[in-house]
Amino acid sequence: MTSRFIKSLWPCLMGAVLGSAQAQTISFGEAWTRVIQQDEGLAAEQAGVDRAKQLREAAKDMYLPKVDLGASYTRLDQAVELDMMDLNPIASHPELGQVLAPLMQKFHLSPDDFVTPLTKQNVVTSSVKMLWPLFTGGRIDAAQDIRQAQVSEAQQLLVLKQQATFESLSQTYFGVVLAAQVVMTKQEIEDGLAHHLDHAKRLEAQGQIAKVERLSAQSAYDRARIDTQKSRRGLEIAELALGHMLKLPSAEPGSGLFVNKELPGLDGLVSQTLEVHPGLKLLSAKQEQAKGMIRMEKGKYAPEVFMFGNYNLYEDDSLASKTAPDWLVGVGVSMPLISRDGRSETVQAAKSAELQVNLLQAKTRQDLELLVEKTWREAAQGLEEYQSLSSTQALAEENVLLRDKAFGQGLSTSLDVVDARNQLAGVKTQRAAAAYQYVLSLARLLALSGQMNSFNQYQHGQVIEVNS
Repeated sequence: MTSRFIKSLWPCLMGAVLGSAQAQTISFGEAWTRVIQQDEGLAAEQAGVDRAKQLREAAKDMYLPKVDLGASYTRLDQAVELDMMDLNPIASHPELGQVLAPLMQKFHLSPDDFVTPLTKQNVVTSSVKMLWPLFTGGRIDAAQDIRQAQVSEAQQLLVLKQQATFESLSQTYFGVVLAAQVVMTKQEIEDGLAHHLDHAKRLEAQGQIAKVERLSAQSAYDRARIDTQKSRRGLEIAELALGHMLKLPSAEPGSGLFVNKELPGLDGLVSQTLEVHPGLKLLSAKQEQAKGMIRMEKGKYAPEVFMFGNYNLYEDDSLASKTAPDWLVGVGVSMPLISRDGRSETVQAAKSAELQVNLLQAKTRQDLELLVEKTWREAAQGLEEYQSLSSTQALAEENVLLRDKAFGQGLSTSLDVVDARNQLAGVKTQRAAAAYQYVLSLARLLALSGQMNSFNQYQHGQVIEVNS
């Protein structure tokens, strides 16, 4: 319901709608702040932004060298040995064997004495390895640009979600305001027809009107009570939706419907929307990602230059380990000649993605121009309708007074009185609906053009409050 702008609402209606005096009055600006702080959808999009930023920071490590600490245990089928006799083919000559045999006996030598162990059967090693890419054909820079574009994309998705949530809140919040005014109008009709019914009963008792006139008044009053009850149920449903959105079940809107004396300029809104709309910026981020993919795929044709190194932390006491160097560094070049990942096709695919984004940008600009103009005209129609119905409402109010007097004088029927009151209720409801349409259209225009923070200025500037 409302509080400040519907001061004439009856206590019984307040009790039926609010149920207690514990309802918390909240302005539209306060409601928007509360939604920003508590809405799970916005929080999810913010988490997406944080994730994209973390991935961007992670991509910076691609410039750093890769350093690994490794260890290995290997068991060979037999130890690696070197037989000195096998190094010289002459040693296997029969005559040389006849000469060496006495000498080996004299010096107590055996064939095993000519065998030198190089490694043990169990080999254990540990080392630190380094690989540092120095040139990758621009692929690292392209990956960095893609990550940055993904951050921009996530940020624009967040802004899009904020805009959609702002429109949803304005629809729900002012929907409660509209429903409350409908209830008030229905209650006015019910009370008016109750007075009319009492009047009809007195006239019937005095024999001034026929029974059918009293029955007509009774039927109209009963229908009015039913309509009032239905409108209250509609208000309760609207309040339930608002309370769910604000996570505040007893929320009571403190801002009313309004119309401004004039709308913001259409041309300015269109240009502002095309300049700041997150949908276009999101496509720009997609375009940057496509360009980065093109550079990455083209970089696969370029050679890769890298630095490598190794430092042994642990080695056994075998001859092979002692003769091996403790550390080494070097520079290598890798040149792709034939690849099976379809480099040329992937380059063309990336170019097609860029073309697709370009076409979507053009289409989105056209759609936004149309949407802004359509919404602006809807707001103008609501404003014009509200202002034009002012004279109609004045006429309907005067007609109710005249019909009531005429009925008391026997110059008008009960049906005429009922029709006059229903006509007045219809005009009031139509004016409130026109103001509601104006507020929603204005909120959408400001959201599209990135001026949601200026809604408060339109709400409290040169406005005409819609109270009834």
